[in-house]
Amino acid sequence: MTPNPSLVLNKVDDISFEEYEAPKLESPRDVIVEVKKTGICGSDIHYYAHGSIGPFILRKPMVLGHESAGVVSAVGSEVTNLKVGDRVAIEPGVPSRFSDETKSGHYHLCPHMSFAATPPVNPDEENPQGTLCKYYRVPCDFLFKLPDHVSLELGAMVEPLTVGVHGCKLADLKFGEDVVVFGAGPVGLLTAAVARTIGAKRVMVVDIFDNKLKMAGDMGAATHTFNSKTEGDYEALIKKFDGVQPAVVLECSGAQPCIYMGVKILKAGGRFVQIGNAGGDVNFPISDFSTRELSLHGSFRYGYGDYQTSIDILDRNYANGKDKAPIDFELLITHRFKFKDAIKAYDLVRAGNGAVKCLIDGPE
Repeated sequence: MTPNPSLVLNKVDDISFEEYEAPKLESPRDVIVEVKKTGICGSDIHYYAHGSIGPFILRKPMVLGHESAGVVSAVGSEVTNLKVGDRVAIEPGVPSRFSDETKSGHYHLCPHMSFAATPPVNPDEENPQGTLCKYYRVPCDFLFKLPDHVSLELGAMVEPLTVGVHGCKLADLKFGEDVVVFGAGPVGLLTAAVARTIGAKRVMVVDIFDNKLKMAGDMGAATHTFNSKTEGDYEALIKKFDGVQPAVVLECSGAQPCIYMGVKILKAGGRFVQIGNAGGDVNFPISDFSTRELSLHGSFRYGYGDYQTSIDILDRNYANGKDKAPIDFELLITHRFKFKDAIKAYDLVRAGNGAVKCLIDGPE
C-alpha cells in the first residue's frame, strides 16, 4: 500500500490529518498527480465553520482542497498530452458526460458534477475528495501543463484566476472599456487583473479595507480604488472614476450594498456579472436596471476553455521574467505553510488575520 496523507474535514470545527491508500490508475486516460501546492479557498473555510453552502451540505468526512498544482507521477496507457514529471494545474470539477448541460457545452452546470472538496447534493452519494493530499487522480483532460516560467505556486492560483476569467467572458468585456470590480478578496483581485490583461481602459476596485485596496494598486490590477465605507456613495465613486460610468460591473463581494451600488453606477446598456456568493436574497434596484436596459449575468465557477485562458494569461504575464511582469500575481500570496501545519493555516484564514491567499505545501 502506498500511503496518501490527507487533510480531512470531519465535521464543523473538526479537521484532522488522516492517511489513506493512494489512488491507482483506473482508466487508460487517468493521471496521478503528486500535489505540491494548494490554496485555501473561502468555500473551504465556510464548510469548516458552517458545514454547508446552500444545498451543498457536509454529511461525511471529506479531504479538503481544490486549488492545487503538482507534478505528474503516473499516466494511463492512452494519455498523450502529459508525461511523468510534467508540472500541472488541476481543474477540480469533472462532470458527467451524460447530462444535457455537458452535451450543450455547459459542463460546469452539470448536475452530476464531481467537484473536489464539495459535498454532493444527494445525501446517498460520497463526498468528492479534495486535493490536499499527496496523490490525486485526475482525468488527463482536466490537467493543464504549466509553462516553464510559471511556478507551482502560481499554478495553484489558476483555479481562482479562472473564476475571474469566466466572469470577464460572460461580461463580453472589450478592449478599452471601463470596469468596476466590487470586492478585493482573492477572486476580486484576480478578476480585476484579468480585466486589465484583456485591455480594460480603467479598472476600479471597491472594498471597505484600505490594505486590500492598496494591494489592488500595488499588484497592477487597479487603476483606481474606492473605499465604499469612508469615501461616500455611488455618486462619489463615479466622480473618483474620472466622472465615468463603467460599461461593466464585476461583483465579487456578494454584499447587498455593493450589488445596489453596482447597478447605480452602470452606464445605459451596461453589463453586470454577479460572481460573488450572497448570503441570501437581496433587495435589487429593478427600476434602475430596467430603465437603462442593463444586462445581468450569473457566474458559476468556469467553463470550457477558461482554464487554458488562465494559463495563457500567466504565460504572457511572466514571459519576460518576474521583474518585467505587468501584474504581480504572486503579491496575493501572503502566507505559506508546510503540510504538517495545514490546520494552523486553516485557523489563520478562518480568523481573518490579514491573509489574502494562503498556500500549503503538499505532503513530503
